[in-house]
Amino acid sequence: MLANLESSAVWGVDAHPIQVELNVCDGEWQVVHVGLPDTAVRESRDRVKSAIENSGYFYPYKRITVNLAPADLKKEGPSFDLPIAIGLMAATGQIPQESLKDTWIIGELALNGSVRQTRGIISIAHAAIKRGIRRLLVPEENGAEASALPGLEVFGIHHLRQAAELLKGSISPSPLIPGAFSSIQDEPYLNFSDVRGQESAKRAIEVSVSGGHHLLMLGPPGSGKSMLAKRMPSIFPPMDIHEAMECSRIYSVAGLLGKGTSLLKSRPFREAHHTISDIGLIGGSKIPTPGEVSLAHNGILFLDEFPEFRRTALEVLRQPMESGEVTISRASGSVTFPSRFMLVAAMNPSPSCRNGEKSAGGIAQRYRDKISGPLLDRIDIQIEVPALKKEDYFDRPLGESSENIRERVIACHQRQKHRFKDHQRIHRNAQMGSSEIRKYCVLGELTRKMMEHSLETLKLSARGFDRVLKVARTIADLSDRPTITEEDLFEAVQFRSLERNYWR
Repeated sequence: MLANLESSAVWGVDAHPIQVELNVCDGEWQVVHVGLPDTAVRESRDRVKSAIENSGYFYPYKRITVNLAPADLKKEGPSFDLPIAIGLMAATGQIPQESLKDTWIIGELALNGSVRQTRGIISIAHAAIKRGIRRLLVPEENGAEASALPGLEVFGIHHLRQAAELLKGSISPSPLIPGAFSSIQDEPYLNFSDVRGQESAKRAIEVSVSGGHHLLMLGPPGSGKSMLAKRMPSIFPPMDIHEAMECSRIYSVAGLLGKGTSLLKSRPFREAHHTISDIGLIGGSKIPTPGEVSLAHNGILFLDEFPEFRRTALEVLRQPMESGEVTISRASGSVTFPSRFMLVAAMNPSPSCRNGEKSAGGIAQRYRDKISGPLLDRIDIQIEVPALKKEDYFDRPLGESSENIRERVIACHQRQKHRFKDHQRIHRNAQMGSSEIRKYCVLGELTRKMMEHSLETLKLSARGFDRVLKVARTIADLSDRPTITEEDLFEAVQFRSLERNYWR
């Protein structure tokens, strides 16, 4: 007695089709799993047996072979419980095998036959649509997630009995209706109007968000660095359907997509503590999972107390900051997670700095030198956030609202979207490569002389030179200027002066 059906496995953020083959033959009861199964897959033997019997169906006490193909792809997790149970019932004639055609089945079983939530369902649904699969059976709690995209009949299954009756044709439930995606952010954000003073820092943040540039804020405790950073999501443009899908796939694989959630609508804002490990920040472990750099994809990764992070943890940021993705290699293979995030870092000038106090000396310098030169060179905008003056507490009016700033940022994003419409992997000025910089950051005679002078005084590296030009391009876009002017370049150069004042 042989049965064949299809399921899927997630590796990284991509789903791969899996053939589930079951053979039941005479002999002493034994269940053999082949096809690189992990411990959780092999343990399905007892879960499947109990679930079938407790659901009122016949379980064959014979020799059972379960093959999960392709054999060279490691199979992990309990999501094969439901397809194995359905396959056993099909092999023993309790379910017609014709009903399994063009159907993917995924789900973990409890001992009483109920179906539990599974990670990575949205990636599986995406892969099913690409392969032309007609029907998808998933845990009921994953139903909204699986039906996020049209083109697939999705059924939320709460019990093994329900799946069996549906496949036998005894019940005819309607497939879940794909949820309409709205780009409206689904949670209120803190507003920049709450921030008094710090106009230069707000300007730097506006430029940073407009072009996707990494940002470092240096200032004494209480100057408002964290307050400013936590209001940055309020001026981001809403995500489009493509960005929402990318983020949702990462969160689904990490098990962080909420119950009943179809797609994330708000851009991620991830705040990592300085005690975080390298793996927690970059991703990894035995079974590769996304780290904070991937969970912040299309959003912000905020690192407060920047020098307090372990040097090794900070250095792993260099590669994803450049490429927008992170590759984790293990003996079983390599996994690539997207990580196109905007780094926002905040730090004090010294470990013992007080409000308004000047920091100098060897201790302060050693503290700042915890941030390596190559990492600092990758941060486009570096600004000083000074201590507030007494008039800022009493006499300063409320600042400009996030809504007003956001309108300018959205307009700037639209200009970049039009500029890079023919570039598949470039969406913001910060992502430009050398060829795009030569094309879109052309300097006139005066701006060229200014840049030559800046190279000499700031001692910019080649990377620093390119980043100044990209920031200048963003400043010009905010003012809707077709070319970079002296004013744009001067402001961009000022955003790099922190490195000269504190690290040299």
